Amino acid sequence: MSAVIVGNPKPESRTLDAALQVHKALTGTDATDIIDLATFGPGLLGWGDPQVADAVSRVQAADVVVVASPTFKATYSGLLKLFLDQFSTGDGMRDVVAVPLMLGAGPGHALAPDLLLKPVLVELGATTPAPGLYLRDSSYSDDGVLEAYAERWGDVIARVRRTEVAR
Repeated sequence: MSAVIVGNPKPESRTLDAALQVHKALTGTDATDIIDLATFGPGLLGWGDPQVADAVSRVQAADVVVVASPTFKATYSGLLKLFLDQFSTGDGMRDVVAVPLMLGAGPGHALAPDLLLKPVLVELGATTPAPGLYLRDSSYSDDGVLEAYAERWGDVIARVRRTEVAR
């Protein structure tokens, strides 16, 4: 099972499209679970919402997850933060291979996936074997960056994914 988590406050956003493309490029398959956080509403603001708890369980059962956000104020979205807060520290994403993905308007925040999102995923217990990926929201579908990333890191992610599944 695999998933994409999208923290864009706009449903069916370019962030979602990019996450689905990254997932397919890395795994060769479509994601089996799409978690578009914009559709969750106020359930993300507290604890115990059944829809949010179900999404957390589905992420925990996934072997690979692309975690995507637009770049807001030089970091990932508050919506994604609210969702990630639902996972326990240390083992909330144990055995999950995570790929941090962020989209932005220009190259100024290209390190944000590695500096800001990846450490949170690691803190939650995810395995992040590749660098985070930053894509320009205006050109991700045709600038070759996504394909080059998948060519360089796809086999690594696949090997780690098989190892995590075998545990």
